[in-house]
Amino acid sequence: MIDSFEEYPDYIYTGFLIRFFAFLIDLMVIGSIQRLTLFLLDASFLKTLLALFIYLLYFVLMTKLNDGQTLGKMVFGIKVVALHEKNLSWKTVLVREGFGRYLQKTIFILYTIAIFTPHKQHFVDLLTDTSVVTINFLRLLERN
Repeated sequence: MIDSFEEYPDYIYTGFLIRFFAFLIDLMVIGSIQRLTLFLLDASFLKTLLALFIYLLYFVLMTKLNDGQTLGKMVFGIKVVALHEKNLSWKTVLVREGFGRYLQKTIFILYTIAIFTPHKQHFVDLLTDTSVVTINFLRLLERN
């Protein structure tokens, strides 16, 4: 068995396009939640702030409570893994999904860094030593 995710072959790491499509599904889910919960508020700073809170809370809670998966990641069979932790810690999830999502929502181009890195990591993945892997390949490697 391979001891470290850094030793896995390149094909196990999920590329930019699959991650992008999973992100689009997550955005649809988040948009639906926001419309269902914030429909009574008119366009204001409070509504914008609550919408951002829902956006970040969705990613933090889904990633931590579902073993590195959001609904979009579940659809595509991918998940976030920590390269140097057995399980994702709260600290890792808060930095990656809280701070990182906010930063990347502000500077969207940071997502494209995943195209050029060896483990297909975007900016915040590099900061938190995480990456996104394809679950079926991971299971196959662990069986062998």
